[in-house]
Amino acid sequence: MKSIGLAKKARPQEEIVRFALLACALISIATTIGVIYSLSVETFQFFTHPAVSVKEFFTGRQWSPNFQNNQHFGIAPLVAGTLVITGIALLVGIPLGVGSAIYLSEFASNRTRRIIMPILEILAGIPTVVLGFFAIFTLTPILRSFIPGMEPTNAMSAGIIMGFMLLPTVSSISVDSMRAVPQRLREAAYGLGATEAEVVMKVIVPAALSGIVAAIILAMSRAIGETMIVVLAAGQKPNLSIDPRETFQTMTAYIVSAATGDLEPGTPPALALYAVGMMLFLITLVLNIISHYVVNRFSEKYD
Repeated sequence: MKSIGLAKKARPQEEIVRFALLACALISIATTIGVIYSLSVETFQFFTHPAVSVKEFFTGRQWSPNFQNNQHFGIAPLVAGTLVITGIALLVGIPLGVGSAIYLSEFASNRTRRIIMPILEILAGIPTVVLGFFAIFTLTPILRSFIPGMEPTNAMSAGIIMGFMLLPTVSSISVDSMRAVPQRLREAAYGLGATEAEVVMKVIVPAALSGIVAAIILAMSRAIGETMIVVLAAGQKPNLSIDPRETFQTMTAYIVSAATGDLEPGTPPALALYAVGMMLFLITLVLNIISHYVVNRFSEKYD
């Protein structure tokens, strides 16, 4: 009876905590809804403006919303710059990240793992503005010394440095996925005569594939949304090209450059910020949906 009385006395405090936690969840949901609503309203105003064509926005090849006499609203150059730099970053970050994860999970000793993992975390903690300065003042001169035709600001430098930025994300999540694979699968493979390479490539990686793919998609989302590296190293020129030696402008770089300028509210240049932001939001949303699908579809469950 005494314990029941204590439980009854504790109920008001438990209710307060429960409502506080519910309020935290509702605030997060309300913030998300507010962001989506704001983007949606302003994007609708952009597409309904007389100076804007929906067809030009999705199919146009020129992006110059701030020019008074020659306005163009084709988002293709910004999308091209974003995808080119993201592609270079993934070409650098995925092999290095997955390779380091395989080593740390399957081959490294506990002592080596304790040394390398904090170093990767330090890399993840470097501000992206510092990485951008490193790209433009250190990496770009090195690349220009042996790559002809490379411009002072270019997609290659930005993409390579961004790949190193993504390395900790890919590596840490992949390590967790590989170490979650039961030891008995490894022992069974070795018992059948498999080599270390065969165990890794035919047992461990397939079993941890959902986590590895989720890490890659998460890294892709982060690369698409990266700002400071591309602002400093890639340049500010909308360019519909696939040549990584050229200057590009990404969607995030345009938002930064235009938002810091003097734009009159309600005009097409000001509303274009929201349209680009909505496009960026939709791309990352699709990537997150794909990530959740992959994790749920291909995840392995062990008893």
